[in-house]
Amino acid sequence: MSEQNSTLSKVPAITLGFWIIKIAATTLGETGGDTVTMTLNFGYLAGTAIFLSLLAALVVAQVAAKAFNPILYWTTIVASTTAGTTMADFADRSLGIGYTGGSATLLVCVLAVLALWYWSEGTVSVETVRTPRAEMFYWATITFSQTLGTALGDWMADTSGFGYLGGASVFLGALALVAAAYYWTRVSHVLLFWAAFILTRPLGATVGDFFDKPMSQGGLNVSRPLATALIAAFMVAAVFLIPQRAGQHPSARPPAV
Repeated sequence: MSEQNSTLSKVPAITLGFWIIKIAATTLGETGGDTVTMTLNFGYLAGTAIFLSLLAALVVAQVAAKAFNPILYWTTIVASTTAGTTMADFADRSLGIGYTGGSATLLVCVLAVLALWYWSEGTVSVETVRTPRAEMFYWATITFSQTLGTALGDWMADTSGFGYLGGASVFLGALALVAAAYYWTRVSHVLLFWAAFILTRPLGATVGDFFDKPMSQGGLNVSRPLATALIAAFMVAAVFLIPQRAGQHPSARPPAV
């Protein structure tokens, strides 16, 4: 293995393009998951089984890959967002936990996985995602964060009464604060990354719901399959057109703690 390859992570560098594609992926996960569970009437349990199986297969492929592959990576991210959508809806609605209970439970799960990852690896920086163990922690954290984001988006839009556009505005504002902290404070960039990663999911959830919910509920009433197709087309174009590269492994520079 060359010295150059030894300094590359298995996940993409965190750039503006990364966040554009990530938000598109989270929005696609919302409309895609709802298309399967609601429009096609598979139900939340069957939808969860389908997308979790797909996610598991893709994570195995991702771990087995020798280097960062944009198509494989973003396909796995989309699988995690759709699985997160169906799992959150199953817990919130079928199990009757509710948006508040679901959000609180999933937040504990995210924090627990991050704590276990830190205890095991000494850091939760994505720059260290190069070994199978670190990758498993990474994808577990992502899956729980995607599920949390769905529940949190529903809680903000419905339980808190902000509506879909209001909820999206709240999460955009929170992301702006995270960006400001990144550039103008000394807050850990690793902490800010995970905060932004989690917040982009409810942003995508509220935007996705805004597209396909009835006008009487504050949405645009675009059919879920059509919304899914349009968002998927945008995301595919973004993956191919936005320059991407593997993130730098800490052997090239020290990771943030």
